[in-house]
Amino acid sequence: MGHAVAGRSRGWLRAAGLMGVVGILSVGSPAVLLAAPLGLLTLFLYPGRLSALVVGAVAVTVLLGGDSSSGLWYVERGWALILGGWFLALTLRWPDKAFLPRGLGALAGAFMAVALLFGVRPGDWAVVDWAVSSKMEAGMSMALGMIRSSVGSEAISGAFEASAMEVMAVQGLIFPALLGLASLSGLGLAWWLYVRVSRVQDEGIGPLKDFRFNDQLVWVLILGLLVLVGSTGLMERVGTNAVVFMGALYALRGVAVVLFLAGGVSLLGGIFLALGLLLVAPVLMTGAFVIGLGDTWLDLRARRRKTSPS
Repeated sequence: MGHAVAGRSRGWLRAAGLMGVVGILSVGSPAVLLAAPLGLLTLFLYPGRLSALVVGAVAVTVLLGGDSSSGLWYVERGWALILGGWFLALTLRWPDKAFLPRGLGALAGAFMAVALLFGVRPGDWAVVDWAVSSKMEAGMSMALGMIRSSVGSEAISGAFEASAMEVMAVQGLIFPALLGLASLSGLGLAWWLYVRVSRVQDEGIGPLKDFRFNDQLVWVLILGLLVLVGSTGLMERVGTNAVVFMGALYALRGVAVVLFLAGGVSLLGGIFLALGLLLVAPVLMTGAFVIGLGDTWLDLRARRRKTSPS
């Protein structure tokens, strides 16, 4: 009984972590990014049940809500539906597969579909890129305005404002990678909620210490680096976003390796880790990336299992 309660508790913590990632990295509405795949899963995989109808109705309400006069309203919902449709299709095709392969496959399918659409209508990409950049700039300006009103305009230096706008510009450059990370997290949260609603025999989201993905995805990182180094313009941006996306996944894999080898993390250790991320985030992230990338060839967790079967 105690193990079951602990497992449910950890499941809620994982879901909360994914919700935080979606909220922080989402370029558009986090609710839309979650509602579309969750609604599709419950309505198609768990039809006719009252809980599925309720979830589906809530999802439709979220998708139809918001300011439809906004230029990004249709883009956000179109992306979420394409992503959710791919995830539903892969789940129907491989129902016994773990979440991560299906989630990454759905993300790849959604990006390919959108790339094909923009290839046919290249002008649409410029409009979307401009709309996203404008939204980020407006959000940053609002945040700076709130800071000025709280601490006074004289407390905000010009260098601080310039740095904030530079951060915003970088976010605008890599927003496809941020969207990919938020979308993958949103799919994970949607799957976790679907498992709870339908009560299927599935863990939903596995523990972070077991996080890993197909080793062949290292080629996405390698090709991204090659494109980044040898190209300019649009292709340089494609390479940059591929490197950022895979770099984040490898950093998370590095964290998983450390957690596995350390046997978990205590509350005090979690507090120190959070402080470290606030103070020396680049150093910790770089170290985690190196460990995660090295795990592609070394498979440190398998070696530990061989030496310590218990």
